[in-house]
Amino acid sequence: MSSLITVDEVRDETGLVWLEDITLLDYVRQSLDRLPTRRGRPAYRRDGRMVGYATLGPGARASRSSGTFRRRVFWLLPHDRDSEPEGLYAVGAPAEAVDPTTLAPTRTGRRTRRSEGSPSSLATHRTPSRSRQDDGDRHP
Repeated sequence: MSSLITVDEVRDETGLVWLEDITLLDYVRQSLDRLPTRRGRPAYRRDGRMVGYATLGPGARASRSSGTFRRRVFWLLPHDRDSEPEGLYAVGAPAEAVDPTTLAPTRTGRRTRRSEGSPSSLATHRTPSRSRQDDGDRHP
């Protein structure tokens, strides 16, 4: 349940579904949740909000014991930087956070200057229009 999700744990992903514009987010939290299906929007039972989720291909196997599938869910809490820019994560990010622009199916994502809220990224990312400029860390 952290940014340390391994490539092996996401090998059956076929897509990522975003519920929000990720270009407006410096980071998202990611976790591997046990879900009853390979596809479709999962139920969300955390504080905050779900911003995306992964879908799995037909080759993904359910757990023998629970019958569930491990799928990534992307989410944010009310005190995260997008809601409280000067709050707890004005600089730094939670352990399970990654830059959403580095995510793709079967790619675990990574932390960047943008996701960490480094002083150099704050000047380019915190404009009133919330526009984003390339910080040199994002993958195309």
